Amino acid sequence: MLCGLQTGAARRYKTGMQTQNVPLHIFSDPICPWCFIGKARLDRALEAHPDHPFKIEWHPFQLNPEMPSGGMDRREYLEAKFGGQKGAVDAYLPVVKEAADAGLAINFEGIQRTPNTLDAHRLIHWAGLEHRQTLVVSRLFKAYFIEGRDIGAHDVLADIGHSAEMDPDMVLRLLKTDSDKDDIQARDRDARKKGVRAVPTFVIAGQHVLPGAQPTELWANVLDEIALKAE
Repeated sequence: MLCGLQTGAARRYKTGMQTQNVPLHIFSDPICPWCFIGKARLDRALEAHPDHPFKIEWHPFQLNPEMPSGGMDRREYLEAKFGGQKGAVDAYLPVVKEAADAGLAINFEGIQRTPNTLDAHRLIHWAGLEHRQTLVVSRLFKAYFIEGRDIGAHDVLADIGHSAEMDPDMVLRLLKTDSDKDDIQARDRDARKKGVRAVPTFVIAGQHVLPGAQPTELWANVLDEIALKAE
């Protein structure tokens, strides 16, 4: 965990000081509302630091690795997970509040199914090979939480890839195979073995772990500290 964060370096950081790329590895699942919120908060800090040093990579962590390949009804999933309708409503009250505070209009009523996200993680992996990873992650969040689309469906994933300038026909062909399934599952298991228990989890420079949807102010402080160390 980062500690001893410095403040007051924003002015120096914005003067064009060059910094080296700092790896920021994000363990996430595109059906995780806290991951959506955490990304929104991080994005606000990065927008305020356009010359930020982060080199962002997204890594797989399935909330429901045992989910059937075709997914399941969203309401049934939530009530089974949280012990009934009231438990599901209570569990999501903080999510609704924090999403609104982050400026996200999540359409929970529009989400009809909870998908298995293995194929979505494969799409994120392939997007990384084409340097479009963060864009595809953003489109997956939007498709699921705003548009209510089934991001376990191959045609939806191909369309999301196409929206990020990936070849949709190639995406469809790959999705029909087992390409990279074993790799994604192995990386998920490795993350758990190394201590990732929930998402989002952020790992900075392979050293500092920030679990949870961290506030924008914390990310601003982290960026300021990196700038100070670079000096």
